[in-house]
Amino acid sequence: MSTGDSDHPDIGDVFDRLEELAETVDSETEREQVEAAMTVASEASRSDAAFGRVIWGFDRADATEALLGALLFGIPMAVEGGTGEIGAFLATRPLLLVGTALSALAITTGVLYVAEIQDVRVRRRLFGVVPLRLAGVLTISFLLAVVLLTAWGRVDWSRPAVALANVAVAFVPMSIGAALGDILPGS
Repeated sequence: MSTGDSDHPDIGDVFDRLEELAETVDSETEREQVEAAMTVASEASRSDAAFGRVIWGFDRADATEALLGALLFGIPMAVEGGTGEIGAFLATRPLLLVGTALSALAITTGVLYVAEIQDVRVRRRLFGVVPLRLAGVLTISFLLAVVLLTAWGRVDWSRPAVALANVAVAFVPMSIGAALGDILPGS
């Protein structure tokens, strides 16, 4: 998300140049030096403003922010009876259940990387494909949905299809909350 133009470059332009440089280096040592420069640029981009920062990497603070965002969006899902009704409906319609889970993936990806709420850069990928931030946000929100709904007696695991469907219903807004919780503070 580079909003700078040629007359007024911004920190996103610096990251663009550093990413271009990272693609041209020949050795692991040079790549590490470019990554170190990107870390310094990321730290330098932090200000008192919540927006306009470059978000790069995914650490413990980001995971905590994602957990808080998922919890804020998840508590209403855990106490609302409609979650169970929708879960029971989806449990009998596997294609809609899969579509619900895929929509959580798509919306969360959109919030993190497409909507340009912040300039979110990918530092590491799992298996060379999945951005670590996306995997972290989705994992945190899914596990929190399982734990929260189970601990509060909102799912009955003796009926695993219905329980999983209930978790999927809660997972959708929780993953969105986790993504927003992670990127809005801008760390």
